[in-house]
Amino acid sequence: MPTNEKEINNYLFDQLSMLERIERQLKKGGVELAQEEIDIFKSEIKRKLYQKPPLISEE
Repeated sequence: MPTNEKEINNYLFDQLSMLERIERQLKKGGVELAQEEIDIFKSEIKRKLYQKPPLISEE
C-alpha cells in the first residue's frame, strides 16, 4: 500500500500511462492491439505481485 503522497502519485501516473497506451492502440488498430497491450500489462503486474522478497533484510 502506498504510504505517502509521492507513492500515491507514482501509482496514479502508472495508471494514467497504462490507459494512454491502451487508447493509442485502439486508435491505431482496434481491439486486437489494445488486447495485446492489456495482456502485456497483466504480465507486468503479475511479475511485480509475485516477486520474491528482497535479498537484503532491513534491520
